[in-house]
Amino acid sequence: MIEKYLSNRLLTLYIFPFLAGILTVFSFQPFNITLLNFVLLPSVFYMIVFINKKSKNIYRKKPFKKNFFIFGTAFGFGYYLSGIHWIVNSLTFDENFRIFIPFGLILIPLFLSLFFSIIILLIGPRLKLNFKSIFLFSASFAFSDYLRSKILTGFPWNLWAYSFSWSIEIIQLLEVIGLFAFNLVVISIFLIPATFFFKINLFQKFSIFFTLILVLLSFYIYGSYSINNNQKNLKSIEDKFSIKVISPNFELKYGLSNNDIKKRLKNLIKYSEPNLHSKTIFVWPEGVFSGYSYDDILFLREIFLENFNKNHLILFGINRFNKQKNGFFNSLIIVNNNLDILQEYKKQKLVPFGEVLPLENILNKFGLKKITEGYGSFLKGDNQTNLKINGLNILPLICYEVIFTKLIQSSDPNTNLIVNISEDGWFGNSIGPHQHFAKSIYRAIERNSFLIRSANGGISAIINNKGEVVKKLNPKEVGNIDLEVPLIKSKNKNKNDLIFFILLITYILIFNIKNKKDVK
Repeated sequence: MIEKYLSNRLLTLYIFPFLAGILTVFSFQPFNITLLNFVLLPSVFYMIVFINKKSKNIYRKKPFKKNFFIFGTAFGFGYYLSGIHWIVNSLTFDENFRIFIPFGLILIPLFLSLFFSIIILLIGPRLKLNFKSIFLFSASFAFSDYLRSKILTGFPWNLWAYSFSWSIEIIQLLEVIGLFAFNLVVISIFLIPATFFFKINLFQKFSIFFTLILVLLSFYIYGSYSINNNQKNLKSIEDKFSIKVISPNFELKYGLSNNDIKKRLKNLIKYSEPNLHSKTIFVWPEGVFSGYSYDDILFLREIFLENFNKNHLILFGINRFNKQKNGFFNSLIIVNNNLDILQEYKKQKLVPFGEVLPLENILNKFGLKKITEGYGSFLKGDNQTNLKINGLNILPLICYEVIFTKLIQSSDPNTNLIVNISEDGWFGNSIGPHQHFAKSIYRAIERNSFLIRSANGGISAIINNKGEVVKKLNPKEVGNIDLEVPLIKSKNKNKNDLIFFILLITYILIFNIKNKKDVK
């Protein structure tokens, strides 16, 4: 009966993979229905094997490999359409960009779907309902995610590993093996139920299922031990710094007047509740002075002097003009109560179309510009050292830089704090801010550092070095959260992707060895 329906080309190659891709979004934040992936990925695996088996006599279109490409594209399109559809919300703030909403909604997911369609095209003819195929499938999907994270500017969004963001116990393995190795392990775990399609006896099937439970339980036990042990260690740390995170929930607007900016500053101060006797660093979000550069806000110096003192440091995002390069950087700065810049970081990973316009010289002729306020693209910041001030050794991450594990891997060994500021107002009431926040949890674990996040219109939080959310403010929630943050002097970090490639090569070797034995 099932094969009768699967023999329908439209259903098998287009409808099923598209719907399966759509449903994967529910495994990520804010839904966290991870169990879905234990059904969806094995089903995708089974369908690829079915297509491989039946293409030549049912679908009859030559070359038959085209069917794998179609299936992968349909799955990938559904995966990215549901997973990142919220990005087009950023096109609604400027009437000139609204015309591009259909293109952003269709072309971006369609382009990203190639990471699925090409890999399925390559492995499809080699997959069968056996154990060796699980190794090939897992390795190939994990390597595809790795390439997506590196090619062009890289876009490591919604890797399968992020579907466990709700369970900090299970994801403690991150600190040991790194994101991409963990992603490979997670894909392998999701595929275990595919063994129920294999021609093995019932006892073997239940033994495999029991093994799956044991593996997940062992991850949980290891994670629980690591978290509990960490709580004891945190109590022994004497070096702490008072940090206050502010979430103003400002409306995203262009063309603000000087009076508007003054009102914003006064609100920021009100939400900050500065204590003149407490040595504190205040963390404000990216974009609080909407479109204004540092030089433009110097008229606010007197207000800073009236409300802050020498015990206070203020960290926020601002545009910074560079005379030599005749352009602006999207910067994170730390200032004193006199509004003097003490430390500065220039954003390295710019959002394509949002902050930098590819092929700008050509597209400008058609009246196109970057989405954020201002006409020209932002300048790209060079690799630079951490921000070091008053015992703090801060790894700064602006907006979606928090999704790049590479910035964690290459960070200063003496990093004792990660600060991520963001303007999540671009994404409205969508699932975008929730997905964005989930990445912060992983970066904190990977670097074994507290992570401070201030996001206008998103989730602001203080996350400890094991990914536990100590305090947070939900999207649209106005106010502040504060904590005496322990400054962890840990040099433990996953420095490279060596473990990932060792696992990847091991998986491929297992497949090849088993394949040669089966041929004999």
